[in-house]
Amino acid sequence: MSSATVPDIQEIVRQVIAELRGGPASDSRVANVRPVAKITANPARSFVGNYGIFDSVDDAVCASQEAFEQLERLGIDGRRKAIAQIRRISIDDAVELGQMEFAETKIGRLEHKIEKLKVLGERSPGVEFLTSEVFSGDHGLAIIEHAPFGVIGAITPVTHSLPTITGNAVSMIAGGNTVVVNPHPSGKKVAAEGVRRFNQAIHRDIGIDNLISLIAEPTLDTAAALFNHHGVKLICVTGGPAVAKAALQSSKRAIVAGPGNPPVVVDETADLDNAARSIIYGAAYDNNLLCIAEKQVFVVASVFDAMMAAMVRAGALRLTAQQVDTLTDRAIVMVGEGSHRHFAPCKDLLGQDAALLAKVAGALPRDDLKLVFGETDLSNPFVPTEQMMPFLPFVRCKDVDEAITRAHESEHGFRHTAIIHSNNVRNMTKMGRLLDTTLFIKNGASVAGLGLGGEGYLSFSIATPTGEGVTTPLTFTRQRRCTLVDDLRILGSPD
Repeated sequence: MSSATVPDIQEIVRQVIAELRGGPASDSRVANVRPVAKITANPARSFVGNYGIFDSVDDAVCASQEAFEQLERLGIDGRRKAIAQIRRISIDDAVELGQMEFAETKIGRLEHKIEKLKVLGERSPGVEFLTSEVFSGDHGLAIIEHAPFGVIGAITPVTHSLPTITGNAVSMIAGGNTVVVNPHPSGKKVAAEGVRRFNQAIHRDIGIDNLISLIAEPTLDTAAALFNHHGVKLICVTGGPAVAKAALQSSKRAIVAGPGNPPVVVDETADLDNAARSIIYGAAYDNNLLCIAEKQVFVVASVFDAMMAAMVRAGALRLTAQQVDTLTDRAIVMVGEGSHRHFAPCKDLLGQDAALLAKVAGALPRDDLKLVFGETDLSNPFVPTEQMMPFLPFVRCKDVDEAITRAHESEHGFRHTAIIHSNNVRNMTKMGRLLDTTLFIKNGASVAGLGLGGEGYLSFSIATPTGEGVTTPLTFTRQRRCTLVDDLRILGSPD
C-alpha cells in the first residue's frame, strides 16, 4: 500500500464525498481544510447512553476504544451475544427499517430492502469463523490465533446504507473489533436508527454500549477525520474508484470494497430460458444497485435472437433501437474534468424502477415490470458504465471467444464479478481464467455468488482491490502466534 500525507488523503476523501453527494469537489469546504488534531481520551469520561450516535469523530472513536476494551474482557462469548442481538433486530425489525431506508434513499425496491436485512441476520458469518491453527512437533507447540485490530473506521454507501453497516458490524465484532461509521449522507437517518437499536439491545444484554458508533451528521470533514484519526487502526470502505483510491493511499491498513461492472456471457450451449430468468433476477434485484449485479450481456450471434426472445418470455421489456438511444441520452451523463472525465449514471434515474426507465425511453411499461433491455453496440455508454439501474445492454458477438474478450474489456480489470451461461466447461474455464474475478457465477443469477440461490455465506463488502474477497470475521483480524518450546507435549520421545 502506498502512503500519502494527511492533506492528500483529506483532499481525496473530499472529492469522493462531494461526488457522491452531487456537489463540486472544489467548494468552500475543500478550501478550508484543517489538519485533524489528535485528541486524547479522558479516562474518567464515559459515553454510555449515547447508543452509538455522535456529533464528533473524536468522541465516536474514544467511545469505540472504551467499548473495545470492555469487549476484550468478555471474550468470544461476549462477541457471540452482541452479534446475536444485531442479527435478531435485523430480522425482527426488517420491515420497519427497510421501509425507513426506502423512504429516505428513494432508490431500489422496498421488498429487497427488507429482504437484505433479513438475510444478513440469518446468514452473515460470525464467531464460528474464528478457528485456531495448531502445529505440534518435536520442539513443542505453536498456536496461531486471530486477534482484533481495535477500532475500525468505515465509510458506507447509500446503495445499501443499513445492510452494509449490519453485515460489517457482525463480522467486525465477531473478530473482536469495534467500528465507527461515516455513513452516506443520503442514508444517515436509517443508519442512525439501526445503530441505535443495535447498541441499546447489546447494552441491555452484555452491558457494553457503542460497539458500533456512527457520525450523526456525516460531512466531508468527518470522512477525512475518520480516515486519519490516530485511534483508528483499520479502514474499511465500500464505494467506487475514487473512494477506493483514497483508502489505498492511506498509511493505514485498508479493506477496500471497490467498484464492479459485472459482464455476462451467453454461449451457444446455454439453457436460454434459465439464462433469461437468472439475468432478470440478478439485474433487477434492488433495481440493479448491487455491485455484483449483471450490468451488460454479450451473446454469441448464433443464439442472439433466441436469447432476446427468451428475455421477453421471462418478463423483461425489449426496447427498440430508438428507445435505447433515448434512454441512453437521459440515463448516462458525462462527469468530471480533463483526464478524469467519464460516463456515470444520471442520479435522477439511479436505482429507479424499470417502469420509469421504460417511460423515459418512450415505451409502454407494465405494472409488474422488473427489467428493460435492448440491443446495443460496444460504443453505447451503458456497456462500460456501472449504471445501477434496471436496464441491460445486449451486445451481439460472432463467437464465444469474442464474447469473452468483450466481457473482459468491459469489466475494466476490477476483478469483481463475472457471469457465464454455458454447458461447455472449456468456455467456463477460459472466461474464468481471463477475467480472474473474485466472484464467478456459472448458470445462475449474480446473487448466487453471495449464497442467495447458491452456496456460501453472505457479506455486502467484497474486497476486490485489496484481495480479501467476500469479507468474513477473519478479514478483520490479524494473526498472532504463541509458541511453547518442548514442554507440555504428550507425544514425542522421552528425555
